[in-house]
Amino acid sequence: MELRSAALKVLCDAQPHTQVQAVQALWGERDRLTLETTAVMQAPGVPLPGRPARPELKPPQQVPSRSVHTPQGLAGLVHSVCHIEFNAIHLALDAIWRFAGLPEAYYRDWLKVAYEESTHFELLCGLLRDMGYGYGDFAAHDGLWQMCEKTADDVIARMALVPRTLEARGLDATPLIQAKLQLSDSPHALALQPILEIILRDEIGHVAIGNHWFRWLCAEEGLDPLLHYPTLVQRHAAPRLKPPFNNEARLQAGFTQEEIDWLLAQRL
Repeated sequence: MELRSAALKVLCDAQPHTQVQAVQALWGERDRLTLETTAVMQAPGVPLPGRPARPELKPPQQVPSRSVHTPQGLAGLVHSVCHIEFNAIHLALDAIWRFAGLPEAYYRDWLKVAYEESTHFELLCGLLRDMGYGYGDFAAHDGLWQMCEKTADDVIARMALVPRTLEARGLDATPLIQAKLQLSDSPHALALQPILEIILRDEIGHVAIGNHWFRWLCAEEGLDPLLHYPTLVQRHAAPRLKPPFNNEARLQAGFTQEEIDWLLAQRL
């Protein structure tokens, strides 16, 4: 089985749980997968990614905000994180099939990301079931995939603006969510905490992969990563990141202090 064509096939699957199973099967076969790094693959004649009929997708400002101190509000939070992890599977699969001519390690890195995101999705779906809900029961937004589409023709922009911008927001947001959950004595809030710890640990690694390949690609093109990043933010209308930033996690994920200082300077 060839990895990049298999990743595209999985990305077209509209059923979350069969998609997750397929990603995990690919990971299990990773040492036996072949890899066509130079093949330029054509997008299929169906919308990407494959999606279930639910959740209903709305603009971010129209997705209701709920208190984590009510059962429904806490379930809404779990669903929101679950939706992010489901989209993160798509982002990793798309990074594998779409961009040709990169080192084998690039494709295998993103397969690892897809696999770990699939395990996060399963953990969160299990918690949702315990709460009496399922994936799709709450409205969600499509911001992560929209940036994926904006950067479909530029792998440097993809690495800059998806893993190290949008996904890196999770490094900053997770401690804030954990602090709110500590004020709750709900058993489901307590059950969410270790899942968030796993996600934060793995996401540091995922953002590090994005940082590595962004810098590698910039070096290949003779670009200064620090100077090129703001150009890409402006070109693709990427969201401006807001503090507080999780400096410790960002440094572990490969950001430099200079890059963190630049983010802080944007808020002055």
